[in-house]
Amino acid sequence: MAINLREFFKATDPSRTLFINNGSDSKYYIDFSSVRGGDIIQTLKKKITFFQPDEPTCTLFTGHIGCGKSTELIRLQAELESLGFYVVYFESTDDLEITDVGIADVLLAIARRISQSLDKIILEDTNKFNALLQGALNLLNSEVTGLKTKVPGVGDVGFSAEKEKLSLSVGIGEITTKIKSDPKLREKINQYLAPQKIQLLEAINQELLQPAITKLQQQGKTGLVVIVDNLDRIDNSPKPWGRPQQEYLFVDQGEYLTKLNCHVVYTMPLSLKFSNDYGTLTQRFHDDPKVLPMVSVQYPDGSIHQEGMALMQQMVLARAFPDLQPAARLEKITEIFDSVSTLERLCMMSGGHVRDLLRLLNTWIMEEMALPLTRNTLEKVIRSRRNEMVLPISDSEWQLLKNVKQKKKVSDDDGYQKLIRSRFVFEYRESGESWFDVNPILAEARELTSL
Repeated sequence: MAINLREFFKATDPSRTLFINNGSDSKYYIDFSSVRGGDIIQTLKKKITFFQPDEPTCTLFTGHIGCGKSTELIRLQAELESLGFYVVYFESTDDLEITDVGIADVLLAIARRISQSLDKIILEDTNKFNALLQGALNLLNSEVTGLKTKVPGVGDVGFSAEKEKLSLSVGIGEITTKIKSDPKLREKINQYLAPQKIQLLEAINQELLQPAITKLQQQGKTGLVVIVDNLDRIDNSPKPWGRPQQEYLFVDQGEYLTKLNCHVVYTMPLSLKFSNDYGTLTQRFHDDPKVLPMVSVQYPDGSIHQEGMALMQQMVLARAFPDLQPAARLEKITEIFDSVSTLERLCMMSGGHVRDLLRLLNTWIMEEMALPLTRNTLEKVIRSRRNEMVLPISDSEWQLLKNVKQKKKVSDDDGYQKLIRSRFVFEYRESGESWFDVNPILAEARELTSL
């Protein structure tokens, strides 16, 4: 049966997260753990389910943006739920303005998502929460002018009329929606709530988490897990006092992120691993951040990593032939590509970065508009991508890239932080050892080939 080009294009959408508990998405999923230095998700799962099921845990999970963290976290959610845990997973970018995030914003977002997810559980006593939120709502009402209606207060939307108790998810939602789109209001609320973060944590723990977990356990659940995805995407612009936002949230305020009385997994920007403050960060959290590295498609000496290459090819072929077994897919390569070597070239140029591979492939399909896809068009797509990547690179950064290409190492230097953030440099793991290399598309730039 002929491949539907439009369906193949949709299946390779790089912005799409795989929800592997969904039947159709599960057919696209490839387990890369054997070529990523181990199964990080199993490590996270064992910590929660075996080693510390009855006490709160806090884990940082990191890796390059687009390397597959969300898909793996959704796999973690599915596996934890199968073991009786109640899991609240959410993408923090839906609640937070990533260019300006405060600790109060994060705690409010978590509280909102938990209360929203557990809306059928009646909370008996939310007096501390009511007081904090009412103060925030009053502040917003005093600041908002020119609106036809005020932000709700007790007795209005956000509060149930019965005993004037707060519907937490709606009440918090009123605040988070307003402050996400208005930086001045966001600053006011953070100035109000940040000094009260201990009280906010107490309210979340005592009036939300503790009663919710008790009722979940009465319903036969093992415990509560919160997965906060996309916090790795927060911008690193400086706060008004000069502190980079990522260091402010995860280092300066990291202690508060660990204080929630349930199991929590946060995604963290990978560049923080190369920050001068990384040592302090690891003291704030009980465990070192868990890293999801690139899929190894080659070894440090440049030779092809056959297993990694084979799995990346399967990722591509599964998008075209989801119902075929892996061996049968290999027989169909020339229905999609003009040669096997063309598919290998695509996988090699991705550097083992899942989303970058899909981005190249998706663009290639759009350019070619026909099957089989040809090597000439792939090279055109690669050159175009390289031209975009080299534009912002300074002379000093080229030198850093040359160092990485030669030594396969990076250091805790601000320059390297930017290279990691920009996905100019990738991290790989092999037998417990990590090594680094330049993004293969960039590695073929004139500035690096003239070494």
